Amino acid sequence: MVRLGIAVAVVLLAGTSGALAQATEKMSPTELAAVIDRLIEAKWAGAQPAPAVDDADYLRRISLDLIGRVPRVSELRAFLDDSSPDKRKQIVEEMLAGNPYVVNMGSFWKTALIPVNNNQNFQFQNPALKTWIEDKVRQNTPYDKIAREILAGVVGNDRDMQLLQFGQLNPGSNANAGAQAFTFAAENKPENLAANVSRVFLGVRLECAQCHDHPFASWRRRQFWELAAFFPQTMQQRTGLPIVLPTAIKSRHIKIPNTEQIVAARFMDGKEPQWKAGVDPKATLADWVVSRDNPYFARMAVNRIWAHFFGLGLAEPIDDEPTDENQISHPELLDEMTRQFIASGYDVKHMIRAMVATHAYQRGSAQTHVSQAEPRLWARMPVRGLSGEQLYDSLVVAVGLRSQPQPANPRQVVFGGPRGDFLNRFAGQDRRTEKQTSILQALMMMNGRFVADATRLGSSNTLAAVVDSSFMTTAQKIETLYLAALGRMPRPDEMERIESYIDRGGARGDSAAALADVFWVLLNSSEFALNR
Repeated sequence: MVRLGIAVAVVLLAGTSGALAQATEKMSPTELAAVIDRLIEAKWAGAQPAPAVDDADYLRRISLDLIGRVPRVSELRAFLDDSSPDKRKQIVEEMLAGNPYVVNMGSFWKTALIPVNNNQNFQFQNPALKTWIEDKVRQNTPYDKIAREILAGVVGNDRDMQLLQFGQLNPGSNANAGAQAFTFAAENKPENLAANVSRVFLGVRLECAQCHDHPFASWRRRQFWELAAFFPQTMQQRTGLPIVLPTAIKSRHIKIPNTEQIVAARFMDGKEPQWKAGVDPKATLADWVVSRDNPYFARMAVNRIWAHFFGLGLAEPIDDEPTDENQISHPELLDEMTRQFIASGYDVKHMIRAMVATHAYQRGSAQTHVSQAEPRLWARMPVRGLSGEQLYDSLVVAVGLRSQPQPANPRQVVFGGPRGDFLNRFAGQDRRTEKQTSILQALMMMNGRFVADATRLGSSNTLAAVVDSSFMTTAQKIETLYLAALGRMPRPDEMERIESYIDRGGARGDSAAALADVFWVLLNSSEFALNR
């Protein structure tokens, strides 16, 4: 079985490499969307697709995916009142041009490209890294250039790394924040850097070959350390003991631990690097990683973007190579989108426009036929749990709270606070289609101070506005709360039940308190915590 898995992986990768090397003419987003739908539908074998979502559900979905929060009631009403035939395309363009998109996708790429180390506060709150990645998103910097800056950028000295850890980089250092953060996350260890490069940028868990040959794929231990040799340690590791010498023997060579074997830096495909005098080995590696001939790089990025908008990757798991053909749901589709990503010049927005324009993206998530049971057929949209950031920012919007005040010193990390505490509590939701809520998370939503204050008459702008609007009927007030929390109108049965509850004053004989109870229930519902 092991030999069979290796053979399948080699055949799959060899075929993919040859296919992706072919030059491809760039399609428009509309053309690419049509190709995506055609290749998806070709595998249905009689499956019946779910109907398209209505405008309210579409706006909630696209808002969460592009700008990281639910739409405001005013935004939702304006979109529903808009009779333009292309209003979905227009709203996508508006969001792509705004700063909320920059912040949301900056967070997405920061999490995707900079692995979390033992210091999670660094990952979430480091201002230099946040500024650097948001600048890349704002400029729509080609993905290959972003990757090259991370891999080949100047790391600096020990002092720079210490400043980076606490968010106090020297002026002008932001230009290398991506490279410094990537190195810091790996503790500047060649073996950690090699493992992170292969997983983050190539979708290969090469660390499985760190101590022995990979049990299920074709990678060998020697190949892992040949990749690690591109990262000779240049900074001394400080501990409570005397200074520990770096493991690198000399530039571009490294000793395999617990052996006498010294290996030279070599690309994962076995090719010898063409070294140039005075060029950092990391820069040579970066050139190979982002090369158009590299079968892993562009495909990994496309699969990651797809997973963000569809909840699951076309290849699963996202950060590991397929050793079984069943791990790729639509090989032809993944190859075609990869070619188009390369042809577009690694334009992330181009791929986003195409993906969200598909029928697949705009289908409902409710299963309406037994043939839709397998989510990776894309006959319906998989239901996805909100990330911690999406959940917090959606709560802020729904209840009408103002954003947290920013620190006086923009370079200083502010630990704690409502947002920081919330994100730390809701971290680690890696597989959002299988979202699980811990007891502590549930208690924080039900009894935590943030949600309690957010649904109190004196502190929720949304709730106060609804209660104080004497011109609104009870039904209109309920509609507003539903739009604010769930992005939809209440169903007739919901309206009848809730209207009766409010008219009789709820449990305390107070209609205002009853409205607060309803709002609390909506914000604590599973529907609020899901992107449907």
